Amino acid sequence: GACRGRLRTLSLFSSSGSSNWSKVVSDAEKIVGYPTSFMSLRCLLSDELSNVAMHLRKLVGTQHPLLNTARGFVYDSKNNLQMRGLVVLLLSKAAGPSHAASDLLAQDMVSGIYPSQRNLAEITELIHTAFLVHRGIVNLKEWTDSDGPLKDMQFGNKMAVLSGDFLLANACTGLAQLNNTKVVELISSAIGDLVQGVYYENSHNTEENGLTDGIDVAAWEEQTFLSHGALLAKSCQAAMELAKHDKESQRLAYKYGKHLSLGHKLNSDLQPFMKSRVGEPLSFSLSAAPVVFHRQIMGRETWHHQLQQAKTLRNQLDYSKLLAAVKSEKGVSTAMDLCCYHGNKALEAIQAFPSSEARSALENIASAVTKF
Repeated sequence: GACRGRLRTLSLFSSSGSSNWSKVVSDAEKIVGYPTSFMSLRCLLSDELSNVAMHLRKLVGTQHPLLNTARGFVYDSKNNLQMRGLVVLLLSKAAGPSHAASDLLAQDMVSGIYPSQRNLAEITELIHTAFLVHRGIVNLKEWTDSDGPLKDMQFGNKMAVLSGDFLLANACTGLAQLNNTKVVELISSAIGDLVQGVYYENSHNTEENGLTDGIDVAAWEEQTFLSHGALLAKSCQAAMELAKHDKESQRLAYKYGKHLSLGHKLNSDLQPFMKSRVGEPLSFSLSAAPVVFHRQIMGRETWHHQLQQAKTLRNQLDYSKLLAAVKSEKGVSTAMDLCCYHGNKALEAIQAFPSSEARSALENIASAVTKF
């Protein structure tokens, strides 16, 4: 129902989005046999990382974003951090044992999932987490004394580089141990996509002033796929390859991962435009999908004018003014339509898998992405 009749008024959306999402995730975790929030713990409890954690404590009290990322490992109300591993496990279970896999023993399966597929889910999480940590590196060129002591930030950056590299190295070791050339190729290419996607984000988004042109839907999807979709899509495909499922199953798993990721990204980009949380300072990224589409619809001149109008005397952005401007045009509805489209595409992709608890959980996750 979220996709039909959704243009009535934006304020009608229920605020149960995140609680609904948490419920869908916790139900799904029961199906795969353990809470995936423990997925990266094996790595996080290792000696090397406890050394890193000791150093991280020095950052407490500073404003380095790495601290928030670290808190997210331990507690993340939206479960966004662990979604990728969970989807890989659910798809592995939904596809079931393969008929072609004579050397894969069905008795090795735990809760209907091969050990190699569980390892893959962990590797996917590690790679995602490593990039999250690396994204938290602060640009020191723009750091001023009023922002806090520079040496704290330099130290935080060092820790972000080291801990991100550490997680990535662990993922690569695990990947080699899977002993499957095609899977290594798939996941390595996903790491390449992530690097390209982050590079793209950094070079194309002059975030501070929002003066780059908006891009059309196709270009946005292409860029966002690299930074937010490729890892899940290729991991889903790799899970099928590990159980020796045929090309068609691999294609459908890839398709589910791709469309789910894009829907999920659109949903989180849309959140600030859906409901204003009372008491929370309003802010949103100028590279959020609704803003990007709005910029493209309005054209450069009008957008620059709207940006100027939304500046305060101290040359800071008044986000509520900007929000009203973006809401008044079709940027938000374009993003909502697109979110529903990707959610439906993900649902479509898994209909070929046999009906099961795991498939229902995947359907629920895809539906939750289109609820705002």
